[in-house]
Amino acid sequence: MPSFIATSLLLATAALQTVSAQNCTISFEGRIPQNFSLTDFESNVTSVYNPTNVLGRNTTWSQVLSFPKSRTGTLFSRPSVHKPVEVKITDASVFQPNPSDVTSAQLGFRRSELIPVKFPVSSEDSTTGVKTLHFSLKANPARPLNFSHEYQLVFLEDSSYSTNQFVLKTGTLLDGLNNTSARNPQLILQSNQKTPETLFTAPFDQRAVHNFAVTQDFDQNTIRIYYSTGNAPLTPRTEALPNDNSGNGEFHFGILKKPTGGDPDVTKKGFQPSGIDERITYSGVFQEDSASGCISLGGVARRRNY
Repeated sequence: MPSFIATSLLLATAALQTVSAQNCTISFEGRIPQNFSLTDFESNVTSVYNPTNVLGRNTTWSQVLSFPKSRTGTLFSRPSVHKPVEVKITDASVFQPNPSDVTSAQLGFRRSELIPVKFPVSSEDSTTGVKTLHFSLKANPARPLNFSHEYQLVFLEDSSYSTNQFVLKTGTLLDGLNNTSARNPQLILQSNQKTPETLFTAPFDQRAVHNFAVTQDFDQNTIRIYYSTGNAPLTPRTEALPNDNSGNGEFHFGILKKPTGGDPDVTKKGFQPSGIDERITYSGVFQEDSASGCISLGGVARRRNY
């Protein structure tokens, strides 16, 4: 199987003029090539994502991931070039950070998250200067989330593992704010979790593709959110807002389900139901350099000054 990086960059270059006017310099390519297999996620030779983290003990990515049979194009990916990947959590999705220490198991969480680990320059480059992270996600109505719980679906975790510089959430938040329900689910994008503020919310239509772009200025410590659904071009939903982007760290794409029950140690305690099979599909994951003001919006390419 050819290298994920080589294949992705070649495909991205070939499709540059046809994939929704994406014309900015790529600083991370996370879209899945059509010829990629599930077992390719388990090799650090073929995958740009971590081959062993974050997923449950004694499980592999080929057990956690799947490729949806229906592959319609999304804003920055076409079915002839890329394919989406569906991430699921089950009762077995208990992450154990230290494989030799059973007590490190995060019994309160159920989680499966893809973490980019290979970059054209370096992982630090992805959290310096001005960068715009793109991603699209879609619910699986046949395998829905349980909105009585809080979920993290995309986030940047700092290198000290003490905070997230931004988080896309859904469900009933543990802080009691911006609660949602199965009848009225919301996507909630929050700022740095040291002092979390809700920056943007959108109805979490379970049958729509939701497109996000998050521009972070790591020098000026600001963040700006762009959003659309389906194949509609992204539009700005906030101005450049103050946000603590310091700490470098890692991007996470997947499902982190928090427990209920009110115990302060949510990592290791709290209630999780049995029989879990919950899924979210991801596509169009990439990051671009926006130091020049270049942000891909879809439709007609344009540069934005933010």
